[in-house]
Amino acid sequence: MNTENSFSDIERFDDEGPAKDRQFVTALARGLELLRCYAPKERYLGITELARRTGIPKPTVFRLAGTLAKLGYLNYSEAEGKYRLGPGVLSLGYSMLSNLDVREVAKPLMQQLAEHSQASVSIGMRDRLSMVYIESIRSSSPIILQRGVGTRLPMATTAMGRAYLAGLPDEERNFLMDQIRLSNEHDWSRIKAGIEQGLRDYADRGYCISMSDWDKGTSGVGVPFCGLDNAMMAFNCGGPSFLLTRDKLEDDIGPLLVDLVKRVSGAMGRI
Repeated sequence: MNTENSFSDIERFDDEGPAKDRQFVTALARGLELLRCYAPKERYLGITELARRTGIPKPTVFRLAGTLAKLGYLNYSEAEGKYRLGPGVLSLGYSMLSNLDVREVAKPLMQQLAEHSQASVSIGMRDRLSMVYIESIRSSSPIILQRGVGTRLPMATTAMGRAYLAGLPDEERNFLMDQIRLSNEHDWSRIKAGIEQGLRDYADRGYCISMSDWDKGTSGVGVPFCGLDNAMMAFNCGGPSFLLTRDKLEDDIGPLLVDLVKRVSGAMGRI
């Protein structure tokens, strides 16, 4: 599982920024930033580390963490002297997932493709400049990527992320690409070229491909999907590059994933 938790795209909140918006509550935003700090398999974080990752002063972090602990969103460990996520966060996450009908509709089709490809098939939604798995089906193959619900992938360099970008209106895509550029200025030329190739692939074939662009030795294909409430998502099929070669992705898996998304869309009344 990818345990990367990128903080380069986290906004810094202060009285001169979003707080001027009457609908923006800075204290709430800061509290939510603390919850975002936890990466998969990262159990405990202390006040100093939370302050470093968010850029929020330590005294403020101390008060926010205490409040979140009283509300059940964080738990404090006396032995560790640090905080971990509480059951309140889990409750919110499962409430959100339970309202995504696409997961139940797509599961049988995802399982079929996973077994056919001997790889993983997943659905993801955007969180800032990342894609987060909301569903993931693995094949029975012993050679498989161990990434499940909650896995975060970079938008810019993965097939799923490029597919998500390809499915957006131009204005939204351009805004996100500008944010990606600001977060990756040192490597923007390579990243931009990969995104633009993904857009061409989508226009020509209906899917986007990533060949070890994010994770060396991992390949994938992605297709965008628009939910009933017009929420953009993306499906992908990914696995080891020695199994999912470019020819296999282009001639077999890619077209099958396009068909899967069309069938899910039809079942949900989108087409």
